[in-house]
Amino acid sequence: MQDMYPFWASVISLAIAQFMKPLFHYHATKEWTLSTISASGGFPSSHSALVSALSIAIGLQESFTSTIFAVTAAFSVVIIYDAANVRYYSGVNIRIVKQLIKDLKDQTSIDLSDPVYKEKTKDVLGHRWVEVFGGIVLGIIVAFIMYSLFY
Repeated sequence: MQDMYPFWASVISLAIAQFMKPLFHYHATKEWTLSTISASGGFPSSHSALVSALSIAIGLQESFTSTIFAVTAAFSVVIIYDAANVRYYSGVNIRIVKQLIKDLKDQTSIDLSDPVYKEKTKDVLGHRWVEVFGGIVLGIIVAFIMYSLFY
């Protein structure tokens, strides 16, 4: 079990982040939406929690000067950047396109009957930086707590 500590730290961080999302969603909107447990986006970032816990756990277990820590840290930076930038702006683009389609329907007589215009899309794909930071902090805390339990 000790050898698998980095794996379990990362999985548990992801699970905690996902189960926290309905609580933070309720705090922000006063609406219970349990479906946020399985949603991407929102506070805290489960992607950031998972990779942060993995990197810290690898650093604690193998040493922060090890090659595997360097690889894991680089991997984490890519995932965190993607969550906060690429995926976030994809969500922004989806909202813009939806608004454009609505405006076209409302203000013109253009026929938008093609099924592509009825395609279900998610508005929230990525994270704002505060959500990413929350995931990073969560991942670090879980990695340290689990390290103290395993070692």
